[in-house]
Amino acid sequence: MTTTVVPEAPRRSNGRRAVTAFGVTLVLIGVALLGYIAWEYFGTNIVSKHKQAQVKEQLVTDWGKGLDGDAIGLLRVQRFGDKYEVPIVKGFSKDALARGVGWDTKSALPGQIGNFAIAGHRVTHGEPFSKFPKLRKGDLVVVETRKDIYTYKLRNSGTSITVDFTAGWPLYAVPDPRGEGVHPTKAVITMLTCSELFHTRHRSVVIGDLVSTEVKTTKTGGTSS
Repeated sequence: MTTTVVPEAPRRSNGRRAVTAFGVTLVLIGVALLGYIAWEYFGTNIVSKHKQAQVKEQLVTDWGKGLDGDAIGLLRVQRFGDKYEVPIVKGFSKDALARGVGWDTKSALPGQIGNFAIAGHRVTHGEPFSKFPKLRKGDLVVVETRKDIYTYKLRNSGTSITVDFTAGWPLYAVPDPRGEGVHPTKAVITMLTCSELFHTRHRSVVIGDLVSTEVKTTKTGGTSS
């Protein structure tokens, strides 16, 4: 009688299993990375724009009641578009910069003698300063508060001053590398943002002088939805 020997199926080696597992891990890491990038550069913008709209709506409501809200004002920059209007909120924290343009609470208030210092994201989180490089010397920047409308005229363009993020002088009462401890005599605005689109140590800076103050005749504000 003839005996038929059935050959054993080849066994997958441990090395092959390891290579397969490593490949799957790389795919999962890639998917997670793409998801993170998509969230940072698209998802955060959607969420932040919604938050900004809520803050602005509440601010206008508070003004209508004669109250000062959580935000301190509205920022308008003609160079950024006719419909550009972003709330200015207190602080430079991550949460604050996700809700609008942040105001350094240690700096002057809008229209006051001293330096009214604000900062905003150039990319992600609503990217209110995405067009910062387009700013030109002589551009007008408008800040509306509950009682007044202040107009500043820029001294420089959005690309002419770049500093390391550790530089403190843009927040001085007199925003100048030699301005530490100098007593301010005029009202100015300083705007800051990242100088490049991706992670960077550098910040772009523009400085403007107060050129007009208009006392509002109505209690409400805001022009765009």
